[in-house]
Amino acid sequence: MEILDVLARMVKTGRLGPVFVGADWHDVTAALGEPRLVLAGRRNRKWPRLFGYGDLELSVCRCRKVSLVCVQTWQQDAVELPPAVAGGTGTFPAGLRHADVVAALDRAGCPWEPYAPLTFGDQCTLVATPSGAHLTFWIPEGEKPVLQGVALLGDGHDCQAPRLRQDPEDRP
Repeated sequence: MEILDVLARMVKTGRLGPVFVGADWHDVTAALGEPRLVLAGRRNRKWPRLFGYGDLELSVCRCRKVSLVCVQTWQQDAVELPPAVAGGTGTFPAGLRHADVVAALDRAGCPWEPYAPLTFGDQCTLVATPSGAHLTFWIPEGEKPVLQGVALLGDGHDCQAPRLRQDPEDRP
C-alpha cells in the first residue's frame, strides 16, 4: 500500500488500524507492541505521555485513552509506520507534495477544506471534514508545499480519572 493511500484512509475514517482518538491504550499495545517513550508528562507527572511507533506518535491520557494521533512526515527521507497498520515494511518515501496529498484525498472520497487558523506565512493546513484531521504543510521558499504532519485531534477530553498512584508506571 502507498503512504498516500494509508494517510487518506486515516483522515477519512479517523483510524489507523487499532489506533484512533479514544482507543484504549492496552488495545493499542496489544496490537502494535511496546512503543518508545517520546515525552513524559510535565511537572513530575508521569501522564499524559507521548509514545511513538516510528513516525506515528500517540498522546495517552492518565486514563489510558489515546487523546491525539499524529503521523510526522517531515523528520527524514522516509516515513515509518508500524507494518500492522500500514502494510508491507511500513517504510515509505517522505516529501509528500500538496497536490499529491489532495489528489489522494479526492480519490478516497475524503472531503477537505483549507483551515485558515493554521494557514499563515510558510505554512498551510487542510482539514479533512469526515474526521477533523489536520494536514499541515510547510512551504519552502520558492517551492511547492510539503506535508509535515497529519493529526487526529482529541475532543478536548477532560480526564476525570483519579491519579493511579498504585500503578508502578505513575511513581516518580
